[in-house]
Amino acid sequence: MIHFDTIDYLKDGNPRQIKAYKTLTQNKVLENLSEFDPILAGTIPINIDIENSDLDIICYWQNKTHYIEIITTLFQSKTDFKISEVIVNEQLSIIASFKLEDFEIEIFGQDIPTKNQNGYRHMIIEHEILQSRDENFRLEIIKLKQNGYKTEPAFGKLLGLKNDPYAELLTYKI
Repeated sequence: MIHFDTIDYLKDGNPRQIKAYKTLTQNKVLENLSEFDPILAGTIPINIDIENSDLDIICYWQNKTHYIEIITTLFQSKTDFKISEVIVNEQLSIIASFKLEDFEIEIFGQDIPTKNQNGYRHMIIEHEILQSRDENFRLEIIKLKQNGYKTEPAFGKLLGLKNDPYAELLTYKI
């Protein structure tokens, strides 16, 4: 089982994972976010990314104003920097995005510990599902994503989930 708490596993990954590792470490992205318990989530860590997949970093903030100030100070000089407050699953979320080298970066912060956030929980469950299936399943997920599916709906389709794949994946049993 991969330990997603650090990005060390990316060093030995596929070429895109290695490139992500270098970009994040050379620019000290996670190091600079360390007070917010950052975790790289999403598709790149579990090898189901497509060409335009971004690097999703989830963070845990307890003081919204402080968090916004730090994110803005760290990344406002980056290409296409944006930061906004949105409601996701009835939870205030701060989303910052920008370009860094060859990657789009999205930093998603909530006042919820990172390992309790749905983005992390989905990634862990999706990783377990991928580990329990063959390579064709992973390739079918990628094909669906290339055809416009978001990750959770792609899993939902292949797993035969009937309702909301975002909710159903959180309780999916392998």
